[in-house]
Amino acid sequence: MTLPTPDVEYSLLAPMLIVLGAAVLGVLLEAFLPRRLRYPAQIALSLAGLAAAFVAVLALARDLHGGNGFSAVMGAVAIDLPALFLQGTILLVTVLGILLIAERRIPTPDRDAGDGRGLDAFTPQASAVPGSVAEQLATKAGAVQTEVFPLTMFAVGGMLLFPAANDLLTMFIALEVLSLPLYLLCGLARRRRLLSQEASLKYFLLGAFSSAFFLYGAAMLYGYAGTLRLDGIAEAVAAGSGKTSLALIGAGLLLVGVLFKVGAVPFHSWIPDVYQGAPTPITAFMAAATKIAAFGAMLRLFYVALPELRDDWRPVLWAIAILTMVIGTITAVTQTDVKRMLGYSAVAHSGFILTGVIAGNAAGLSSTLFYLFAYGFSTVGAFAVVSLVRDGAGEEDTAMARWAGLGKRYPLVATVFSLFLLAFAGIPLTSGFVSKFAVFKAAGEGGAIPLVVVGVIASAIAAYFYVRVIVLMFFTDPPEDAPAVVLPSALTTAVVTLTAAVTFALGALPQPLLDLANSADHFL
Repeated sequence: MTLPTPDVEYSLLAPMLIVLGAAVLGVLLEAFLPRRLRYPAQIALSLAGLAAAFVAVLALARDLHGGNGFSAVMGAVAIDLPALFLQGTILLVTVLGILLIAERRIPTPDRDAGDGRGLDAFTPQASAVPGSVAEQLATKAGAVQTEVFPLTMFAVGGMLLFPAANDLLTMFIALEVLSLPLYLLCGLARRRRLLSQEASLKYFLLGAFSSAFFLYGAAMLYGYAGTLRLDGIAEAVAAGSGKTSLALIGAGLLLVGVLFKVGAVPFHSWIPDVYQGAPTPITAFMAAATKIAAFGAMLRLFYVALPELRDDWRPVLWAIAILTMVIGTITAVTQTDVKRMLGYSAVAHSGFILTGVIAGNAAGLSSTLFYLFAYGFSTVGAFAVVSLVRDGAGEEDTAMARWAGLGKRYPLVATVFSLFLLAFAGIPLTSGFVSKFAVFKAAGEGGAIPLVVVGVIASAIAAYFYVRVIVLMFFTDPPEDAPAVVLPSALTTAVVTLTAAVTFALGALPQPLLDLANSADHFL
């Protein structure tokens, strides 16, 4: 048996190769650089790698202008406009995430923390038992976790490949590459270490279930079509060869695997726990970038590999979308912790995004791309603001009742957070309104009017718990030991400013991004 020599088009894979190369260099820096030099070197390397990858995405998009796209690595990777749009979005969101992860100089409300790193979000020594002498010594020595940067870059490399994968095996590898670093990053919180380690374990179990279902579904579809290529599966389904039941089982298992990653009901149960326990910069990065990559992969699966089974998978997605919107919204109303509330809000938004996937038309694809871009920026900004509210001991204070009166004492911060909440609620002049309008319009054109009605009702209910936080901040007296908003460095300030500007700009002038999303409305 003669195996063909693989043909690798390195120029088409440039964004992914640059990011993964930066991750490998980051590991080498950890091994060979003196400890005092690692932090600035890792920040510079990560940001330079992301910027170079984004330039590569722009160059590929220019070459694809007016074209359908290219396949690379013997058809395993598809480089088309939807993939490049999603890759560019992931890279932009990751730049903001890296800036949050790099935050090291947040002072405590009443005093600067000795070496300026007292409120570092990450534990100084991940291998130490929480509360142990070893951890206390590492804290006193001012140790800084810098391996979080290459871990993040490895996760980003998987995220870039996930929505561009053109066969199920490549998609599975991308799923593992993006997931494994996140399991570690979730367990590295500096404070509430046990809660953070619990979040890490829960996310690992969620990822294990996701991978198992996805791999089993891929095996079923391979048994049906005799190939793992998405276009080959589509041809086999269109030809009607083999047992249709095998294809349906495989498609259902693949769907379950991806739904775990997007946090849709009933596969969402531990997502809010993970969001609450993970370090807040990691929560911000994960909540935005993972959702973008997972929905990109879902779009490619159902729009490229399984369009002929639309009549079979659409009813299932209808039920899941309705459950996700309703349960995510109602459960968020009962939350008393801001991070958990945002976690259940993310679950509800998965349902709203699913309405765009269900549309099954070009408008559904473009509106989903726009939604993912807008939601990613708003999510990073909201969690960035959460990281600034601290109690007297310097810990994040996320109990909702303690945010009472925050707007009276820190009107600028409360106003910015209110902007993000209004965007999540879908209020006009924010990116959230345009996003929801776009996906609901696409779903209506695709014949899913009842789903749109449920989405509008769920949005109205969701507006209650978002507005409740705004009323609490501006129209309620603060408690005696009210938390303070600490003054961040230029890194977090830049993140909050940019995300707020994008959230407002996409609400007031959405047309340029809508046009860009509309131009990326077909897969290879």
